[in-house]
Amino acid sequence: MSVLTHDRYCAELVVQTDLLRSDVRAADLTAPVPTCPGWSLGQLLRHVGGTHHWAEIVVRTRATSPVPEDLVNDVSAHADADPREMDAWVAEGATGLADALRAAGPAERVWTPGPGGTTAFWARRMLHEAVVHRADANWAVGAEFVVAEDLAADGIDEWMGFGTVPEVIEPRPGVPPLLGPGRTLHFRGPGAAPGWLVDLTGDAVACRRADGPAPEAAAVTVRAPLADLLLLLYGRRTAGDEVVEVDGDVRLLDLWVERSGFWLRE
Repeated sequence: MSVLTHDRYCAELVVQTDLLRSDVRAADLTAPVPTCPGWSLGQLLRHVGGTHHWAEIVVRTRATSPVPEDLVNDVSAHADADPREMDAWVAEGATGLADALRAAGPAERVWTPGPGGTTAFWARRMLHEAVVHRADANWAVGAEFVVAEDLAADGIDEWMGFGTVPEVIEPRPGVPPLLGPGRTLHFRGPGAAPGWLVDLTGDAVACRRADGPAPEAAAVTVRAPLADLLLLLYGRRTAGDEVVEVDGDVRLLDLWVERSGFWLRE
């Protein structure tokens, strides 16, 4: 469950997109984005703007069935986009979506590609879409990525929610099973920052907030700043990075991140 308000999601959606735009304003949009192989900065911006324009259609029209995703996935022709036109289009997408979400409120029933079925899903999902791709853009231009701890924590909460859906444990050819005895993972931020426990010992995945010391029986414990924990889940960090401390079964960590992120690849 989210601890952020609908108004905060709408406001931060625009703020995070504006930060992304500012970070790349002086950059060459044909430059590659290392964390999105095969994409240039121009194509990254096209994707971000496309997701916001796409979600705005869903929210504004109160769509009850899937809306074509061409705006999201068709980035191939935008490697050499005009910087001013692209910037304006990305800004328009974020503000248009935020306005549509404010007008609808958080409880309007609409189609969603994941659990939820209301406009609240879109406010949260599109905010974190912008946050993670801002990190991609920052690394592409050599800038530092910083995000407020409560936003990073909410992004981790969202991931944990996706990580409990039945698709996560569905058998897949060549992929080892996820569930099993003793399989628990503990994720912990620094100091008084929150933590999360992922329990894979039952018949389904269970995730919950778990503040305080790591359980002694955890098969793997991961400690990092919250922004880096979020980026670890999205594959932008790895267990070998200096800012990520991993104790225990690294292979289990990699397997769970891979399986719980199935929705990014479908």
